[in-house]
Amino acid sequence: MSERQPTLRERRRSETRRLVQAHAVRLFTDHGYDAVTVADVAEAAGVSAMTVYRHFPTKEDLVLIDQPAQLIAEQVAASSATQPLVRRVGGALIDAATALTGGNGDEPGANERFLLDCLRLMVSTPALRARHLDSQYALQQAIVDALGDDATDPNAAFRAQAATSACLAAMHTALTRWTEDDGHTKLPDLITRALAASFGDDAVAAHRKD
Repeated sequence: MSERQPTLRERRRSETRRLVQAHAVRLFTDHGYDAVTVADVAEAAGVSAMTVYRHFPTKEDLVLIDQPAQLIAEQVAASSATQPLVRRVGGALIDAATALTGGNGDEPGANERFLLDCLRLMVSTPALRARHLDSQYALQQAIVDALGDDATDPNAAFRAQAATSACLAAMHTALTRWTEDDGHTKLPDLITRALAASFGDDAVAAHRKD
């Protein structure tokens, strides 16, 4: 069965969303999050403030990225249930980072630069930290759901939550290093190294390059 293609309306909506967010992140990066208003973002993007709010209900939403959670959950769901939990989750984090950043070249590409700018804003802006934490909790739950463990078994659910939480902690360390390094070290490599340091090389055997 072929995958449904997005309609013209859906494509235009997605393009508008990307345009608005790109202008918002650029303005926040150049002038500071608190100094930029939604009206400023709307003017830069050439749309109305109502259009901005239609796509991003709050100003904080302009910095959040939903795509990684979907990619990671899909990777986890597609992984073999016979693998250890840490390898399933860790492998999904590495593969999603590769898909999002391209994984090629020495200098950050446009998409990598955008992700770097968003991450810096979330880490450095007090008003965004709570939303970033909320998004991490949502990501954790999406991963646990994708693992498909029996929700009626408290022990299985606990193991899935513990493994996922530990992997996300390792990823957070890698993301912090990535921003400090201004993206010069590839994000998938940093996540691989962080997971290996936390759980041993066997946890990332299929992804380890060094």
